[in-house]
Amino acid sequence: MSMENIEQNLVIGVDVGGQTSKCGIVDTRGTVIAQTVIRTDNHDSVEPFIAELAEALKKLINEAGAQGKIRGIGVGAPNANYYTGDIENAVNLSWGRSGSLHFAAMLKDAMGGIPVTLTNDANAAAMGEMTYGAARGMKNFIMITLGTGVGSGIVINGEMVYGHDGFAGELGHTTLVRKNGRLCNCGKTGCLETYCSAIGMARTAREWLDMSDEPSLLRKLDNITSKDIYEAAKEGDELALKLFDYTGTMLGMAFADFIEFSAPEAIVLFGGLARSKEFLTEPIERSMNANVLPLWRGKVKLVYSSLKESDAAILGASALAW
Repeated sequence: MSMENIEQNLVIGVDVGGQTSKCGIVDTRGTVIAQTVIRTDNHDSVEPFIAELAEALKKLINEAGAQGKIRGIGVGAPNANYYTGDIENAVNLSWGRSGSLHFAAMLKDAMGGIPVTLTNDANAAAMGEMTYGAARGMKNFIMITLGTGVGSGIVINGEMVYGHDGFAGELGHTTLVRKNGRLCNCGKTGCLETYCSAIGMARTAREWLDMSDEPSLLRKLDNITSKDIYEAAKEGDELALKLFDYTGTMLGMAFADFIEFSAPEAIVLFGGLARSKEFLTEPIERSMNANVLPLWRGKVKLVYSSLKESDAAILGASALAW
């Protein structure tokens, strides 16, 4: 057997999102040398998704000439349990709502026995940021992912917080609005993610348009997305700008509570909605500092992921596999 076949010097990182799953092969220097994307939401049950994911990974390995070099696979996914390798009641996944899914074991089998390690998607992004990105050198920070939902990864004293059962860090499901709050996919009402995720922000836009006759570029759109709101804001659309102010203000209120729990050095924002930082930063910082205990006012940095959007979660997930 040649040295090339026994040198397992590559790992795979997989970021399972509500709509797409990003996959990458990563070397020891933290370079994503090859990547691909598949749809997450094409299936109603996990088995066909696992089959499609395994097929995509095998194709990626072949195209990169990495046969026999993969040491392990790390996966970041919603409601993923680092301890058990299971995904449990993942309401934002089309195939993840039916109890406990033995995801790591199923993917290991589909990949011919390559070891698979699983963690929460936001934890994976936090690990990537701590190792390669904006949180390098930080021992206390909170990672907030603003995507289909609002995820979070909490790092205290240099370690990820997993909690007793492996699920610590569901800050997106803390209650932001207690009276007449929006119904969340989790079954609760008033959760942070129902207001401040990309989907929550689009929901606010539709509600505001229905309640007023205010002119807006958004009125001509059938299915409003956070990207549409961003594009409208860049054009100076008043309603879009107010939507960002409202969303940022709500995030700042929540962040003030998070600060009072763990006194982080920084809150790191990642995900599609975080690309709108020119419209989010001011209202978040204003609201955060207006609502936090004076002890921490002006002390906690708000920073944005410094990694390419597709790379942070891939790199973080891949770090599990070394």
